[in-house]
Amino acid sequence: MTRVTDATGLMAFWADIEPGYVLRYQEWHNCEHVPERVSIPGFLRGRRYRAEDGTPHFLMIYETEAPEVLSSDAYLAALNAPTDWTREALTYFRNPTRNIYRRVEAAGRELRFCAPWLISLQFNRDEAPGGADVAPWLAAMAEAPGIGRVQLWAVDEAVSGIQTSERKIYGGGPGEQKYLLLVEAEAPHPSASEALAAADAAAPAMGARKNEVPGRFWLEIAHEDKTAGKDEA
Repeated sequence: MTRVTDATGLMAFWADIEPGYVLRYQEWHNCEHVPERVSIPGFLRGRRYRAEDGTPHFLMIYETEAPEVLSSDAYLAALNAPTDWTREALTYFRNPTRNIYRRVEAAGRELRFCAPWLISLQFNRDEAPGGADVAPWLAAMAEAPGIGRVQLWAVDEAVSGIQTSERKIYGGGPGEQKYLLLVEAEAPHPSASEALAAADAAAPAMGARKNEVPGRFWLEIAHEDKTAGKDEA
């Protein structure tokens, strides 16, 4: 079975939730939605993080064996046949942004536990980042104390733009930023500025970012399919 650390596909969904529905949303997401999604062939793990500063309220992410899993018949069938509870929950989503990503590069180590803290940075660049620049950039960040995996993801615009029954309910779409940096940490970090500064010094070409949207989140829930041979079942 593919390990989570080998995942090359990612779905990331940022959203606020109507305040009066948050507890019900958590129940739905914990008990029905994430298990349902992680049961789809090719899905490895689903996580939900909560923003330290409350904006956006939640970041939901799913890691998959390959980006193609996120446009597979099985996944699209689920997106186009939401359960009654899903239909209810999605009406309480506010300011939603959902993107599908392909992994560009990764560095660092898997933490002992599913990362309790997550630092994100969405950004744009005039030029696509090259491998010779990305590897030392990520490696420099991964050397910081308390940091685990560091990953750079690039949006798959074609798959991110697919219209589904679920999207018609929550009304959101892809974000403006084409790249996503995810930094997993074992303790809270006040900011990623020091790690980014060290990384930019190691790979100056990666400092040419614009339209940056930083985020800091703590883990609420993680579900992982631990059964072997799921994709052959």
